[in-house]
Amino acid sequence: MTISYMLKVANSHFGGFSKLLFRWKGSIYKLLYKFIIFVVLYAVLSLVYRQLLTEEQKRLYTKVAQYCNCSTDLIPMSFVLGFYVTLIVNWWWAQYPSIPLPDQLMCVISSNVHGKVERGRILQRTLIRYANLSAVLILSSVSTRVLKRFPTMDHVVEAGFVTQDEHKKFESLHSDFNKYWIPCVWFTNLAAQARQDGRIHDDVALRLLMDELNLYRAKCSMLFHDWISIPLVYTQVVTIAVYSFFAFCLFGRQFLEPLKPGQEGDLDMYVPLSTLLQFLFYAGWLKVAEEIINPFGEDDDDFETNKLIDRNLQVSLLSVDDMYQNLPPAVKDKYWNESMAQPPYTTATAAEILKPSFLGSTFDMRMFEDAEQSQPTEALPSMPRIQTPLLSHFFTATSPAISIKNFSWGSRGHPHLQHPWVDSSFPSPFPNRSENPESVARIEEEETEDEEPTMPGGCLGGTQPPETSDAWRKELPPTQVKALSSESIAADHPEAWEP
Repeated sequence: MTISYMLKVANSHFGGFSKLLFRWKGSIYKLLYKFIIFVVLYAVLSLVYRQLLTEEQKRLYTKVAQYCNCSTDLIPMSFVLGFYVTLIVNWWWAQYPSIPLPDQLMCVISSNVHGKVERGRILQRTLIRYANLSAVLILSSVSTRVLKRFPTMDHVVEAGFVTQDEHKKFESLHSDFNKYWIPCVWFTNLAAQARQDGRIHDDVALRLLMDELNLYRAKCSMLFHDWISIPLVYTQVVTIAVYSFFAFCLFGRQFLEPLKPGQEGDLDMYVPLSTLLQFLFYAGWLKVAEEIINPFGEDDDDFETNKLIDRNLQVSLLSVDDMYQNLPPAVKDKYWNESMAQPPYTTATAAEILKPSFLGSTFDMRMFEDAEQSQPTEALPSMPRIQTPLLSHFFTATSPAISIKNFSWGSRGHPHLQHPWVDSSFPSPFPNRSENPESVARIEEEETEDEEPTMPGGCLGGTQPPETSDAWRKELPPTQVKALSSESIAADHPEAWEP
């Protein structure tokens, strides 16, 4: 039976957890037999060392004990055992949401499978009974408690989960695997027949019913976990680590006499309190993993599967049969004429009325004492824009089409990005904003440096020597420019000269 103590720790007070130390069922005191065995073995070794060994044997035993004591530090008990128990606890809790509960399915059946006559009642009760039968079959294959309650299908028939005809059909279907899915298939076929008979009014309701059944069946599949468990190697490693650790402690934690005469020895406590507490901690930690590694057993903290079966059958049949269209009258509620509903408090909870409602952690925060600091401000058009040279160089290196310099009047700008006005200037993206003279001068200077052409000889156009310029002019062929006459212009564009 699952041990519940939540009521004992509902309120935090002095000695709240201390009261739990005096409970026996599901407690650490069930390790008492292992604890007694450890204490007896420790006492026997201590008596042998103190009374029966000679001086030479004591010196040899002292060396062995020191070796065992040093060996205990080499076993990472906290890491190995802690990680294992954490894994087991997560595994244990993940099993509970996998238990199939018919609550959602019975609500869908009650609202979408219609009929108050005998045929309708049979249909509703049979559908939910098939769902419960599937849960009983899967639980009997994983839970020892359920298997002891229903060891054979005859016991399931006697319990009313399946009829004799259904039992014959079930046994006639031969399969090497678990047959918990057969009632789910019966459910789908019966639901399809109900749709044809008009008990289910439309296909949307049938689809909703099938979706809920698939979720229910998926939980049954997840519950079938016996063939996928915690790796056996990990469980063996943890068990060997715990028992070998305390085997070393039996020898290494003994009182030892000094090896050399006159050497000060350790305090003889006779009873090793720290070692005994360590045994309780580690052995209790291991016992937690042993009890909850399979929550469908018969330990103190395992799930109450038999009670769960009884609850599911009773509640589901009550929902789809007795509660079908059995509604209380719909009337005006108590707060019909009130804008704010406020349920009453008892005398024991009257103090909660004085507590203010939580409106957020910053609700009572004061921003500024000066009212001028809280006034809104707007960005003025005359504010200078902050130029970012690094961003400009990044745009240039990335793609010349998005370069800032392409929007200028330099010779390297792209024609499709240049839209001059009549005065050979370019429109500003902010026509009402005045430009910053320093920023404009800085941009023009960068463009001038980038646009200086490279002449033959490796010199820039603005810094080439005079003799290089003369040689360049000599290499160019002479060209003659002839002025255009009015006759040639009229011949090329006759429409421009029409009177």
